[in-house]
Amino acid sequence: MATEKIGIYRRWLEPAPEINGVKIPKEKWPKVRRHSWEVRWFGTTGKRYSKNFKTKKLAEQFARELQEDVNKGKADRPDKITLSEFIVEHEKLMQGQVAYATLVDQLRALKLFEKFIGGSTVLTSIHSRQAEGFVAMRFKSGKSVATVNKDITTLKRVFNLAIDPRGYLHEDQNPFVKIKRRKKTPKPLRYVSVEEYCKLFETANDLWWKGVIAVAYGSGLRREEILNLTWPDIDFEKNQIHVTAKENTLKTIEWEPKDHEIRVVPMSNQVKQLLEDIRLLCPKHHKYPFIAPARFRHIGKRLKAGTWNSTRHTQNNLIRDFEVIQKHAEISKCTLHDLRRSAITNWAQYLQIQVVQQLAGHSNITTTRKYYLMVRDEDMDTASEVMDKILESAKI
Repeated sequence: MATEKIGIYRRWLEPAPEINGVKIPKEKWPKVRRHSWEVRWFGTTGKRYSKNFKTKKLAEQFARELQEDVNKGKADRPDKITLSEFIVEHEKLMQGQVAYATLVDQLRALKLFEKFIGGSTVLTSIHSRQAEGFVAMRFKSGKSVATVNKDITTLKRVFNLAIDPRGYLHEDQNPFVKIKRRKKTPKPLRYVSVEEYCKLFETANDLWWKGVIAVAYGSGLRREEILNLTWPDIDFEKNQIHVTAKENTLKTIEWEPKDHEIRVVPMSNQVKQLLEDIRLLCPKHHKYPFIAPARFRHIGKRLKAGTWNSTRHTQNNLIRDFEVIQKHAEISKCTLHDLRRSAITNWAQYLQIQVVQQLAGHSNITTTRKYYLMVRDEDMDTASEVMDKILESAKI
């Protein structure tokens, strides 16, 4: 944002015209010399900026809008704030505005940055070279590319909030805005075949785990979406599962789906039968298929005491127990999220990509394409067969 009155000037696009080797007077230049219009202003750091326009009218309109921003900024400009003060304020302001886990991660990144440059540093004096130094320090300390990229994204977002709506920084003062995420070679995605799924399902020695595995692979739900399912979310008549938010009540635990996305997913006959079997064993007034009554009471006590937060898993030792099932099933390592990815890949063999995106709960179709549509072994076999046919037809 500018700090002084904005100026509008002609910008000459060609040398001064001459007649018989003599330059014509300056007052005649506008009529015979090609030019554009340039708006010039100085930023808060003292750096000069400019922007060109074809007509004077467009330049004046831009300058007028920029000047209005300057006037508003001068009228509403808050007192200077240090990084430490900003962190304290940020924690208070963001409670309830973002998911608890998101706020925890933002505060983690801010405090790391505070430790690097000092909490007494005034926000307006933080520059991109300090952000670059912070990134270098994180790499030097042995952090992975994924972790450092997460820090960059998180801090860029937080400092954007310092610009708007809080007004501590101007538009050109986010120290992380020009810091690029480091490139990282993606890990190969794990596709769990139907045969592997059957081995996992058969190895699971209790109904609870059979249900979790079947819902992940058959309905493509995330881990926390499975655990936070309630009986009203399950439509046994239509063979559908509804992913919905929950409030803190006597019978439910507060929970928000990722990206606050509420959606409906299909339920296979196998999943339906498993959930019906689980419902028969579930106490009459207990709402959760995958949170045991004793565990629900424990969480309730923690909530009442103020010692529970949404980053904790509603089920203990989930990863460890799933790894044991894999070992006994004698299949290569996978995660519950790999079961979800595999479900989405299976859908993609028969459904249009935009339908798969909706079922997966992705706000961006690029995510569906990039991380969830995997090449299966049978796809590789088909590709080989196609190439064999092409070569045979050419008689090579």
